[in-house]
Amino acid sequence: MSTATITSKGQITLPKDVREDLGLKEGDKVDFEKIGERYVIRPRNRSAIELAGVLHRPGMRAMTVEEMDEALGIALASDDERIRAGR
Repeated sequence: MSTATITSKGQITLPKDVREDLGLKEGDKVDFEKIGERYVIRPRNRSAIELAGVLHRPGMRAMTVEEMDEALGIALASDDERIRAGR
């Protein structure tokens, strides 16, 4: 486990092993996500190419563009209905 100290300005320096494990370099950004009582640090240094297939579920076929358009239309209509009803 690595430890960092918070400065008077609320800043920390990520330990070298953490930066290396996350593949972080100078200028990279990280997201902090609260999950329950913990925070998770996620690097934002991934390219779109590296993310290809990340949402793929084995055994399920990919949706066509037309199916995506239809699903998005249904979701937007549902949101519109909910907003107009004041819910």
